[in-house]
Amino acid sequence: MIEIRNLDFSYKKSPVFNNINLTFPQGCIYGLLGENGVGKTTLLKLICGLLRPVHGTVTLDGLTAHDRQPEMLQRIVFLPDEVSLPDNSTPQRYVDELMPFYPNFAQGTFLHLMQELEVEPDRKFREMSFGQQKKSLIAASLSLGTDYVLFDEPTNGLDIPSKAQFRSILSRRLEERNTIIISTHQVKDVENLIDPIVILNSNAVLLDASVQRIQQKLFFEYGGEQRPDALYSEMQPGGFLNVVPNQTGEESQLNIEALFNAVLRNKNTVKELFS
Repeated sequence: MIEIRNLDFSYKKSPVFNNINLTFPQGCIYGLLGENGVGKTTLLKLICGLLRPVHGTVTLDGLTAHDRQPEMLQRIVFLPDEVSLPDNSTPQRYVDELMPFYPNFAQGTFLHLMQELEVEPDRKFREMSFGQQKKSLIAASLSLGTDYVLFDEPTNGLDIPSKAQFRSILSRRLEERNTIIISTHQVKDVENLIDPIVILNSNAVLLDASVQRIQQKLFFEYGGEQRPDALYSEMQPGGFLNVVPNQTGEESQLNIEALFNAVLRNKNTVKELFS
């Protein structure tokens, strides 16, 4: 389990987090959402120990993240939005260099994922598009056999079929011991994949809830008229999408973009609803 306790972090005099608390139990694919600049990437770097908290702690199964002990590092992989790759190298050479550090690496899994994502493992990176490079790195990350996988904007550069392949692969790869965190602003790419959902904003956690709890607290009404009590309304073909407090307990289909806008525009109301 990833545990974040009383975390403060800042870049020089620019505060990013102020006394935030989060836990990421195993067996889930978490969606980490927020506007640009609120600290999504920073949080991922804190989790994998690339940054040190000003105050508070970040631990993985009791191991302090910023100590970056080998026991911890072999259990976590972080895939940034952009990675500088050597032009003359290939995906196979890339994982060959990583292999000694990850005892649970599976070559068969890597080759299978590369085939599924339609990328040649022995093709040089310089001959690939950005999307093909990204798919190679996704395949490598999911082949290392780690308990924790952190993705920062993993669907950037992927075309529509590749995004569907990514969702399919992740949904099949999740096991009870795994924790996958996806930081993204392209919420439609992962809408039916992520659960629970964490929304960050201005030094704080605005929402940390499962899809089931969100559906219990909020009702997503499709095709109606614009409602004055709506936390968020959006015109769509055939009427409005309204997000309102769920007074009846009726279940509705979650729309993550609408949820995101409702939370940002009604921070105190949402905090009270989910407290």
